[in-house]
Amino acid sequence: MLDLKFIRQNPDVVRAGAAKKRIPCDVDRILALDEEWRTVQTKVDELRAEQKSASKGMGKLSAEERTVLLESQSALKVELKQLEDGLGAIKSELDRLLLLVPNVPADEVPEGATDADNVEIKTWGTPRQFDFELRDHVALGEAQDWLDIIRGAQLAGSRNYVLKGDLSLLEGAVMRFALDTMVAKGFVPLSVPTLVRTEVMYGTGYFPGGEEQAYKCDERDDLCLVGTAEVPVTALHQDEILDLEKLPLKFVALSSCYRREAGTYGKDTRGLYRVHQFQKVEQVVIDVADEAKSLQHHLDILRNSEEILQALELPYRVVNVCGGDLGQPQIQKFDIETWMPSRDGYGETHSASRFHDFQARRLKLRYRGADKKAEFCHTLNNTVAASTRMLIALLENHQQADGRVRVPEPLRPYLGGREFLGRAVPNRV
Repeated sequence: MLDLKFIRQNPDVVRAGAAKKRIPCDVDRILALDEEWRTVQTKVDELRAEQKSASKGMGKLSAEERTVLLESQSALKVELKQLEDGLGAIKSELDRLLLLVPNVPADEVPEGATDADNVEIKTWGTPRQFDFELRDHVALGEAQDWLDIIRGAQLAGSRNYVLKGDLSLLEGAVMRFALDTMVAKGFVPLSVPTLVRTEVMYGTGYFPGGEEQAYKCDERDDLCLVGTAEVPVTALHQDEILDLEKLPLKFVALSSCYRREAGTYGKDTRGLYRVHQFQKVEQVVIDVADEAKSLQHHLDILRNSEEILQALELPYRVVNVCGGDLGQPQIQKFDIETWMPSRDGYGETHSASRFHDFQARRLKLRYRGADKKAEFCHTLNNTVAASTRMLIALLENHQQADGRVRVPEPLRPYLGGREFLGRAVPNRV
């Protein structure tokens, strides 16, 4: 969340940021509640001081004076209780509204309302021109008996699937290659829970606002399935003050991810593009509150993911996400969209985000600076590889005329050295 002091001192900046993100934000109500809270708090402090002073002097009073004082103290106690109750109500509403205030986007974030307004900033690779009839990933997977969407739906409902044989092995190869690449870069590998407490979803900025996209357990457990390892990894050191010399922390985690995809029915429903469960390798950076360092980390984690795609010979583009598509917590986000032949276009596969101290404030994630004062950390994250969309790109871009799939060189050690997967099958598309 944003610092209340920052909102108080920069209300127009906050309003403009919210408008750029197309997120409703009642700054005026927040400022009014803040002023009311401070006024009532001052009165409460005065009454508490008066109460304490009276208690100290009680022993020096006569019996008659003590009776009078006790009567006045009784009335003061009632007034104090009323003020404290009111203070609690003010604080509750203020806290609720503060959770809805979006982070202020960077000046470099382009104007725009939807992903159609995102700005392309670079491309890599040339989309392949096929001299045979193209098959999409579903046709390829089903012809090889690698993909069973019907039985996946029987097991768990629509937008579920079963990977079989070499496609299951290819998923594992991609995930392990991504993980190993990040470990070689100095990132610490983690295995983290994919069920987290609701407060962790609030702490990382997914709640409020993202409840419809999350799978929530019943009230007995107060747990949610995560849509990305970013959630437990970023929250790993919540409520802690980190040592300055240990920063930056660089983590990488492979996890299962779960998303309800509420409100997207009828869109991208064929195959593996928009599903409820998948595997993902996620990179997270936690460092000092330095804007220049955060920007450099942002470019670094973006480059990490680009190197994965380049190694796998997958053409892609990078876009600077516009305000209306940015979301509440981010300062700035770069999406990588990988070429998917069946779409005749690019599909989003990676999102690299920086947050400054927005998540850290919610998580009470701090470090002690050189001046020994506790400061809130800056956080960043980016996808390294998300299994299903990477499988789409790999199958479709590296398909052969006979229905086999060529394996990019970096994945071959994970697949017994094989250059091709599958067998020759007739094209029935």
